[in-house]
Amino acid sequence: MKHIVVVDDDNKLRALLIDYLSRHAFRVTGTKSSHQLHQVFATEPVDLVIVDLNLGQEDGLEIVRTLSAKSDVPIIIISGDRHEETDKVVGLEFGASDYITKPFGLRELLARVRAVLRPRPAGANKREKKIYVFSGWTLNLKKRQVVSDSDADIRLTAAEFNLLVAFLETPKQVLSREQLLAASRVHGEEIFDRSIDVLILRLRRKLEADASNPKLILTERGAGYLFNAHVIVEEQRRGR
Repeated sequence: MKHIVVVDDDNKLRALLIDYLSRHAFRVTGTKSSHQLHQVFATEPVDLVIVDLNLGQEDGLEIVRTLSAKSDVPIIIISGDRHEETDKVVGLEFGASDYITKPFGLRELLARVRAVLRPRPAGANKREKKIYVFSGWTLNLKKRQVVSDSDADIRLTAAEFNLLVAFLETPKQVLSREQLLAASRVHGEEIFDRSIDVLILRLRRKLEADASNPKLILTERGAGYLFNAHVIVEEQRRGR
């Protein structure tokens, strides 16, 4: 049974979501703060987190950012007051898998939950055995981990990770903005055009020696971006 954690300080809405999702074969834990959320993560496995942006004492976006930096558990954002596109863009860039605006139907929420938790195709297992080695870095697909030769571990959001993998799969080739948009989607969710530049900048800051003078991720004006590195692809050894 999949375990869902609902983070919402509205007691009525939290109870409603717990009751509804529980009646559809999910185990649901309700929390009202990041502190309680971290306590749950410290004691048991979690398959999905639903976060309300409009918490009384905390910023839901900060919870999304912190959680996505530490975990690959998918996140669905719910919001009632913050309808601007910017909030959706930031939420998705921080690593959220989906974003739903109040008022919403419970059946719609259930459909989105099932979509996020849907098992990936069997072919994904073979793909995840790959390890990419490039320019002093190693990316392990199965562990979703990027480590430098000096053992420095960097944290990437889901969108940043997907974008980097797209570059590693097609090094020395120009990728258009449309291709990068498609590659950056998280669980099939939309990524907005202008967020690509933000993701590229963040990757440069994390991977490049000098992000203002990039040598790894190059801009091809009018065409897109090119990953300028020799990439070695290894198959993960059993037990590694």
